[in-house]
Amino acid sequence: MRAPVRVSVGGHVAPASVGPITATDIVRFAGAGGDFNPLHHDPEFAAAAGYPGVIAMGQLQAGMLAGWLADWCGVEHLRELEVRFVAPVRPGDTLTFAGEVNGVDPAERLANLTLTASVEGKPVVQATAIVHVAD
Repeated sequence: MRAPVRVSVGGHVAPASVGPITATDIVRFAGAGGDFNPLHHDPEFAAAAGYPGVIAMGQLQAGMLAGWLADWCGVEHLRELEVRFVAPVRPGDTLTFAGEVNGVDPAERLANLTLTASVEGKPVVQATAIVHVAD
């Protein structure tokens, strides 16, 4: 078991980037998760729905964000993660992850964080998390 991370209010999680996202990434995730909505693999369907092409399912970028967070704090210390999808991700996009510590409860040894996955500086996923931290 990994030791809990040490944090302070205003501290940041080291940023990271993943990508570019490929059509293969999207199709593989669809197969793993069973999400075969044509928005994720059919360019004509996506265009008819008003998108410039296929888009990744939100859970793909949420999963990547969760993996980045768990790599930092240790999955055994992740207590809660809530995500909100704010913009689509398309093949060719590179995701950049950032996080900030907003509060620490020393008695409970829990920290509240805000997290963002962005593409070219524009948020695509906004999230909050609670992690168990060191004294």
